[in-house]
Amino acid sequence: MASSTTTNTMVAPAKKVLVPIAFGTEEIEATVIVEILRRSGAEVTVASIEQDLQIEASRRVKLVPDDKLESCDGKGFDLIALPGGMPGSSRLRDSELLKRMTVAQSEQGKLVAAICVAPAVALQEWGILEGRKATCHPSFIDKLTSSLTVGSKVQTDGHINTSCGPGTAIEFALSLVEQLYGKQKFEEVSKPSLIKICK
Repeated sequence: MASSTTTNTMVAPAKKVLVPIAFGTEEIEATVIVEILRRSGAEVTVASIEQDLQIEASRRVKLVPDDKLESCDGKGFDLIALPGGMPGSSRLRDSELLKRMTVAQSEQGKLVAAICVAPAVALQEWGILEGRKATCHPSFIDKLTSSLTVGSKVQTDGHINTSCGPGTAIEFALSLVEQLYGKQKFEEVSKPSLIKICK
């Protein structure tokens, strides 16, 4: 009697990532975060806090989100990553829904990230950086009064991740890939993209 062997290959589910955007969001940071994380296989949702489903970013580039933030409430994400820019970061800060979602994310010990002025303008205002090492855009670094300010380009303190601005966005996004998926996935994404990060 012939025996058959069934190979059961388990594919890990994609990590779920939320990238909220608003009028005045920094477009380099937003698109780099989304693009790098999607290269890693993450399921990235770009969500508008605005009523419009087309956003004019800080340099007048038009961004089209996947959905409105209201539709993402209660879905559960492995990472919430805030791009910077002004007035985008202020508009993100003033979204009560985004605040509630991000504070809950942090309280659950799940990954939270922000770049450019968003660490100072949003995360700090929401109390998420209290006692944490953090960095942000040099023009706002003196406003990080509740955190242990550091001068690094990318800073990770537990589940909280911060970075400086457009020029550090690729390194920042790859750091998030590594935290979501591990070192091997970091290499898989960075090498074909010809990205070399000095560590």
